[in-house]
Amino acid sequence: MAAPPPSPASSPGAAPYPATDRTVPTRSRERASYDRDAVHAILDAGYVCHLGFVRNGAPVVLPTLYARVGERLYVHGSTGSRPLRGAGEDPGLAVCLTVTHVDGLVLARSAFHHSINYRSVMVHGTARQVTDPAERATALDAVVDHVLPGRAADCRPANAKELAATAVVALDLTEVSAKIRTGGPSDDPEDLSLPHWTGVLPVSPGYGPPVPADDLDPSIALPGYLDRH
Repeated sequence: MAAPPPSPASSPGAAPYPATDRTVPTRSRERASYDRDAVHAILDAGYVCHLGFVRNGAPVVLPTLYARVGERLYVHGSTGSRPLRGAGEDPGLAVCLTVTHVDGLVLARSAFHHSINYRSVMVHGTARQVTDPAERATALDAVVDHVLPGRAADCRPANAKELAATAVVALDLTEVSAKIRTGGPSDDPEDLSLPHWTGVLPVSPGYGPPVPADDLDPSIALPGYLDRH
């Protein structure tokens, strides 16, 4: 399969993604966004996605790593996995990819109005397996650096055997939407006098101190990109 043209780099102020039947939510439409900068910011803030597809007539969802390069997502996997084999067939594999961040637990006076503050992105499209060596190298470095910026240059590159066992699929950002909730609880007026604590419990990701491997040479200093965490 010939490699497609490079993914175009997005620029600030670019036109929003078009709304489609699959990207317009049936509930809370006011929370949907098609702004490219907002979508990219949500994608760039995470590195674990959930990739959904249909296998033998049944839905399957796999968690995996990803990276964004311009208007394209690269998803990492094994050459033996069924979704990646399906992405290598013509015309590719129909998928739905999601990324979600939980920013807060919204605690209302009533159980019904409890919620979460979140940022999420949903991408529909056809995934294809990346076979061009140069694009594969770019994609794999992007995935490593997306998880931890600076790491790709600070480890041994994959050898031929490892590359043969590693697959990458590409998914262009064409049918995309974000959905975002912020703010506090929305209690019913008749519940406002109830004696229950209400508000938001913020949630944020965090990193602990780096733990060196047992066989690490003690003369090797902690890299700067780890020291920042």
